[in-house]
Amino acid sequence: MAGDLHSRGTSRWRASTILVACLLIGAAAPPAHALAIREFPIPSIGQPLRITLGPDGNMWFTEYWASWIGKITPTGIITEFTLPTEAAHPDGITRGPDGNLWFAAETSIARMTISGEVTTFPIPTQNSHPEAIVVGPDGNLWYTEYFGDQIGRVTPFGVVSEFAIPSPNSMPVGIIVGPDGALWFCEHGANKIGRMTTDGIVTNEYSVPTPRSWPSHISVGSEGNLWFTENRGNKVARITLDGSITEFPLPTSDAGPAEIVRAGDGNLWFTEFNASQIGQVTPDGVVSEFPIPSAGGHPQGLATRAGGRSIWFCEYGARKIGELRP
Repeated sequence: MAGDLHSRGTSRWRASTILVACLLIGAAAPPAHALAIREFPIPSIGQPLRITLGPDGNMWFTEYWASWIGKITPTGIITEFTLPTEAAHPDGITRGPDGNLWFAAETSIARMTISGEVTTFPIPTQNSHPEAIVVGPDGNLWYTEYFGDQIGRVTPFGVVSEFAIPSPNSMPVGIIVGPDGALWFCEHGANKIGRMTTDGIVTNEYSVPTPRSWPSHISVGSEGNLWFTENRGNKVARITLDGSITEFPLPTSDAGPAEIVRAGDGNLWFTEFNASQIGQVTPDGVVSEFPIPSAGGHPQGLATRAGGRSIWFCEYGARKIGELRP
């Protein structure tokens, strides 16, 4: 069923060049350099949460409280689609193997065409709160169930399966496909990083060295390791495929690191929700931070396009979509 859509071309955008001295850990600071960020206000009252590159070359994002899905073109034209369920609360979103958008909602996993037609597939476990979603190496969609303590799988035809995580109160959040073809995920509540095969078997759970660090989101680095953020630990961390974890503290206290992604420059970039900054960490652990133009922007989800040369992120607090080029 196609949702009503609200569209408005956002012709005005602000290009802000911010000169920032890199804040580094364990290395001498290089000369200050510029980072260009432009921002696009969302036409409605929606607060963008997660974002992904769509099959049409545009960026697609979720608006959690408004229960809308938004689309933004490379030039900043924004279109919003109303979901058929009023309290859908869309969260994680990804481009599916079938050329559609797939996203996690309050009680279901949903599929959306680029024209706005939505099909929902209910989750067997009630009140499980699906959150992050990713395409697995098997061609299915895999997602985390925050209150269900499970990892879910849905086929492109909508058949849903669920697989339990051994640790109680694991609260899984971010999920990614590792270089080994397994699913790696963050256990927010259990303070662990988990590994699951596409058969639904959890082979390992690795404890994060910092207690109550709240590992949140995870990505694959250019060197073949995985990197994740520690929301309360105020660190980014690297984990090898054999489970060895190295942590890197952030210069800004209580920055609230959230999502993380690898860009075309080979570095990892991440959002700092509390500090309203974008962070960068090199493969050897050198950390830099850059403020976004909007104070109180509270950046959350981010994703790349143009081969990783462009990073788009959601400003939950400022109700904007931002773009930077590393």
